[in-house]
Amino acid sequence: MRLLPHRTGPKMTAAPLEPRFLVLFDFDETLVNENSDDAVLQALPGQRLPDWLKNSYREGHYNEHMQQILAYMAEQGVSRDAIRSAVESIPPTPGTLALLQFLQSRQPDFELAVISDANMYFIDTWLKHTGVRHIFRRVFTNPASFDDGDRLVLLPFHSHSCTRCPDNMCKQVILREYLAQRQRERDVPFQRVFYVGDGANDVCPSLALGPRDTVFPRKDFPMHRLLRSEGARFKANVVPWSSGEDVMDFLKKIIEER
Repeated sequence: MRLLPHRTGPKMTAAPLEPRFLVLFDFDETLVNENSDDAVLQALPGQRLPDWLKNSYREGHYNEHMQQILAYMAEQGVSRDAIRSAVESIPPTPGTLALLQFLQSRQPDFELAVISDANMYFIDTWLKHTGVRHIFRRVFTNPASFDDGDRLVLLPFHSHSCTRCPDNMCKQVILREYLAQRQRERDVPFQRVFYVGDGANDVCPSLALGPRDTVFPRKDFPMHRLLRSEGARFKANVVPWSSGEDVMDFLKKIIEER
């Protein structure tokens, strides 16, 4: 069901202005109120993993672990439709749809992207089902698609040398490369960057932001707790959030500053 209709207006003859601000979102427990990898297990017979598979996880190798889980789900006969239905049923985080509605109404000001260690199938499926995919310029996440045997195959996003991040994804590398790319394309940098997240892997990209930028850690989640220990290394403003409306209220004030 499309909650945010894609409105189109009359054709413009002049080139549109570039957005002044970049807003980056994590996905699991930020845009959606659950971990999508956990939510999709509802499609399994018995809705749980066997102990041998749960216990096979190795620290820093979650992507490999999730590849094994998806292969197991295929072996158990979990269909593509069952996986899609489980993903579509994940609830949005409180206030998220109001926040996205606001950002859609101010698209000349805000460019949106997702940086997530979930996967492309889960994120694209949920964003399209909710009716918000069109407002995100990019989605950076692990590739995932169904093979000829109807198994969802997951791959790592990239390799990197960051020692604090999982082996398949460093969000800071993604953020820095995207900012550099967009500055080349736009000829000007974004005036401000906003990062909305919740998890431990959202701390690393936050360290790349400057004093004019703002990081929104979800209250009482790992990102919020870990940011307190970064001290002088951390330059961006920190605005904790419980609802997407907390983020929306802050961004409204930024718009009014112009």
